[in-house]
Amino acid sequence: MSHIITHDLRFELKPNETLLEGLERTGHAVEYQCREGFCGACRIPILEGQVSYQSAPLAFIGAGEVLPCCARPQGDLVLALDTEKLKKRA
Repeated sequence: MSHIITHDLRFELKPNETLLEGLERTGHAVEYQCREGFCGACRIPILEGQVSYQSAPLAFIGAGEVLPCCARPQGDLVLALDTEKLKKRA
């Protein structure tokens, strides 16, 4: 089971839960549209850790970024997200 760490929270993904679903469950207001790696709207910065994709997403993924809608953590991840800042922006 992977631990996900953001600026102000640490949590575990539930079985069969996507990274995006785990972030939403824990109060992170991540923008998204397609939930399948086509649009890139959910792109977020990754500070530490590795992810894999079952199939290559169509959306561009820059260095130091991850698409949480379709990424599979390969161990613990540290993401550059802050629940308070995202809630205020949403």
